[in-house]
Amino acid sequence: MLKPGLDPTPASPVFGSREVSQVAQVSLRQLQWWDERNFVSPHQGGRRRVYLAEDVIVIMVSAELRRRGFSLQKIRRGVRFLQREIARRLPVVLSSPSDLLFLTDGKSVYLEDQPGRVIELLKKARQPMFLVSVSDHVKRLAEFQKAQRSRKGARRPENQLTLF
Repeated sequence: MLKPGLDPTPASPVFGSREVSQVAQVSLRQLQWWDERNFVSPHQGGRRRVYLAEDVIVIMVSAELRRRGFSLQKIRRGVRFLQREIARRLPVVLSSPSDLLFLTDGKSVYLEDQPGRVIELLKKARQPMFLVSVSDHVKRLAEFQKAQRSRKGARRPENQLTLF
């Protein structure tokens, strides 16, 4: 059973640590280390450590920033903002053709879906801004989930009844 208040829906399925590690391209140890540092923590699903889709998106963005050389301290600033916003904006990202972009210089953090606003932010920036496409990560997670479902379906014996 998941923690009280944790309500996975079709829009927000749960992912195991191995799945998160694969899709976010981080090691299981990295996930554990982030959990120990209260950076991004999994939920308890019985004996399993599980992540909601929103958590996985945050991990994917964080991993990309880490690969670009950002320190955990600088990423943490942006992640807190992203964690607050992603749950609210994820349904919009899934249903809209527009892109959601995360911009940061390590101090300031922006989450924009209007290209004109992104250009203005880049023009006014006093130091280099890094841009991460949250929409691309959402699409990658959806493709990963689809591939996982098809792989699980391929392993099902032919005479097994499909319930859902």
